Amino acid sequence: MRGRREAARTRCLRSSAARAGPGMAENRPPGPQATALVYDEDMTRVRLLWDDPECAIEGPERLTATYARLCHRGLAQRCVRLPAREATEEELQLVHSPEYVAVVKGTQTMSKEELQALAQQYDAVYFHPSTFPCARMAVGATLQLVDAVLTGAVGNGMALVRPPGHHSQRDAANGFCVFNNVAIAAEHAKRRHGLQRILIVDWDIHHGQGTQGVFENDPSVLYFSWHRYEHQSFWPRLRESDYDVVGQGPGRGFTVNVPWNKVGMKNADYVSVFLHVLLPLAIEFDPQLVLVSAGFDSGIGDPEGQMQATPECFAHLTLLLLPLAQGRLCAVLEGGYHLQSLAECVCLTLQTLLGDPVPALSGDPAPCLSSLESIQNVRAAHAPHWASLRHEDTGPVLNPSTWHGDGGHPPLGAQSIGTTERRGPLLDKFLSCPPAPPHTGIGLAAPDSAASLNLPPDILQEEGVTLSKEEAAMWSRLDSAFTQDQALGKLLALLDEILTGQVRAGIAMSPTVSAAMAVAVCRGLSCGVQRLLCVAIGDLDIPEDLRDNGRVLLLNMGGKDHPEASPFPSCICLSGHEATEPGTFLLALTSLILPVAYSFRPELVLVALGPGCGLRTLDMELLTRLLQGPAGGRMLLLLQNSELPLVEALAWALAGRALPCTLGPFPPASPKQALVVTRLCRQRQLDWPMLQVSVT
Repeated sequence: MRGRREAARTRCLRSSAARAGPGMAENRPPGPQATALVYDEDMTRVRLLWDDPECAIEGPERLTATYARLCHRGLAQRCVRLPAREATEEELQLVHSPEYVAVVKGTQTMSKEELQALAQQYDAVYFHPSTFPCARMAVGATLQLVDAVLTGAVGNGMALVRPPGHHSQRDAANGFCVFNNVAIAAEHAKRRHGLQRILIVDWDIHHGQGTQGVFENDPSVLYFSWHRYEHQSFWPRLRESDYDVVGQGPGRGFTVNVPWNKVGMKNADYVSVFLHVLLPLAIEFDPQLVLVSAGFDSGIGDPEGQMQATPECFAHLTLLLLPLAQGRLCAVLEGGYHLQSLAECVCLTLQTLLGDPVPALSGDPAPCLSSLESIQNVRAAHAPHWASLRHEDTGPVLNPSTWHGDGGHPPLGAQSIGTTERRGPLLDKFLSCPPAPPHTGIGLAAPDSAASLNLPPDILQEEGVTLSKEEAAMWSRLDSAFTQDQALGKLLALLDEILTGQVRAGIAMSPTVSAAMAVAVCRGLSCGVQRLLCVAIGDLDIPEDLRDNGRVLLLNMGGKDHPEASPFPSCICLSGHEATEPGTFLLALTSLILPVAYSFRPELVLVALGPGCGLRTLDMELLTRLLQGPAGGRMLLLLQNSELPLVEALAWALAGRALPCTLGPFPPASPKQALVVTRLCRQRQLDWPMLQVSVT
């Protein structure tokens, strides 16, 4: 039977490739779903010419080692290569003053002594005769990427550039940064492309005070930054880096600072901040472009950050951002000073942009007390400005309670180990990432009429398997009208292929989703799945034995009324048709569904869309995209046969295509539904720690 199934899969793959055209099944061509990479060796010309331990960590090896790793993994070859160019002086002056641009331009003819004297006028900066052309190229490479994304030539991309930019201010270099690459790109996107809403996500471990200063009065740019702060003792040691600095004038609420007040933050801390702070605000803001100041000094092993986020964490952060702005995301390199950690983090980020499934997130799923304090404070500071945070009492603003430092932290770079990596068993374990798994396709178990749909080129149509006597008997008990249903055989064939890694995800259709869901759960458990997340939406009959199974977590939305506090610890119910209204769904997605999923760490996600589902197609696509993260991409969608038109949209969502439109305008949940969701989150936060948003 295995051989016949493999032959059937091969036939389906070949026919799909033939429909798509030559090469489409194997290579990612230039076009709306392509990923761009911008890199030029000329940006490695700048190097430190004198002895300065503070600046020694920002060297050309940061680019060469990273690019070599991308080529070794085959990732650079899968991207559309965009040529870098030098930005014009007019483009630099979108953010910087003409006088400052002239100062940097003058470094081309300065002696070593003159360059050193000029550098001493700024904080943590060095200059080289090639600084001006290299810094112009860093800006120009960023603009090339933004133009390609906004004109539709590519879907997303990454720019590997140096010098970095986010500390650079209108009239000053700062913190290794000469020109503010991302800030100039945002201004360029507004003026040349007419954008009105741009999200900048700065996950570098240092506060991008330069970017914040450019846009602190500007409501067209939402600036989010997390950064090592330690109650103002860590560089750049600025009061304006704290959580209660939210912007000025018309820009109030559009500056979001998340201060890390201790080192050692882990994956759960980073993902929790995204779920409970960034995503709600970003969905409400509804950006037209996402710019990531991608500093990887926030990754494990880096001497600057001293954090413990592993490389796959950045894949998950990227995955969470991709549904925004129809996938138009530009990642621009900032910091990162441990060469191996930097290279691995860049690889995982680029893999996700390319559409590869993300690896499962490692580590304890519980955020630490200090990160919860920061989350609570940031939410309290921004609740007056954002409806998405206004649905509950965010709790009091907290005073420092977890930090016992003496204020003696050295400045930027002074703790550096430079390019000589400090190694150890723990660091080796997390940085020895295996290559990405093969980009396996998705499977489809559907009626023959699905062949007329516009489906992804690598989709695999299932032929089905014969049911065992036990499976047929179980199916008969659940729904006697379909004992010999062919759809069940196709469903089980698809599930087997997901569990054995032949496909990574799939869609199955059945005349009775409730029965199909029960059989799929039982098959998964019998095949050794230890943690199975089942998200059931709509009116579905859920057998009680599924509600009290320690290996299955059942999350039911929009079904028949159940008690708010289910007697079964592994069953979470948000009942009634109001639960699937757009505002309630978006609130539940970020505050309930995703935190529970990341806490549970499932090996397989099963999503069943039953009669009366009530979700918009866009909401279903969003759910499909984001729930691929917690299980490393292993997902099975179950639909009623009558929902055939949904197959096309959800198949493309599984394949990684950007959402067809932006998520706005934002529909807030009703006060009643917001209270129900909030109460449910509080009731279950001891079971699922990533539901926590406060320490009180």
